[in-house]
Amino acid sequence: MKYEVTLNGKVYEVDVTELDEAIVQSVSDAPASQPQAQSPAPAAQAQPAAKPVSGKGTAVKAPMPGTILKTNISIGQTVKEGDVLFILEAMKMENEIPSPVSGTVTSLAADKGSSVATDDVLAYIG
Repeated sequence: MKYEVTLNGKVYEVDVTELDEAIVQSVSDAPASQPQAQSPAPAAQAQPAAKPVSGKGTAVKAPMPGTILKTNISIGQTVKEGDVLFILEAMKMENEIPSPVSGTVTSLAADKGSSVATDDVLAYIG
């Protein structure tokens, strides 16, 4: 039996042989002749992504993808190693993003509501 499976917006054609249990025999891209309608993203996910940033000093990076709930710093602010700079929501949990070093915030890339990916630079501490 052949099935079309959509995974992360991409359509795959899956060949399955029926035995005592289903076993996937092959997976290939489905023909491009049938474009799939893409549903609009929910409003909660429509936040802007982190803006590109450059700066001097140590980069503070997102440890996982998520949404910035709170920003506790501003450019020019002095911080100590371990100070909580951001609150990042990921998988319905609030995660504190601490400062990796002591210094002054030289650049800020993430604001409240920004969506970030793993290793996106959130700020620089110089």
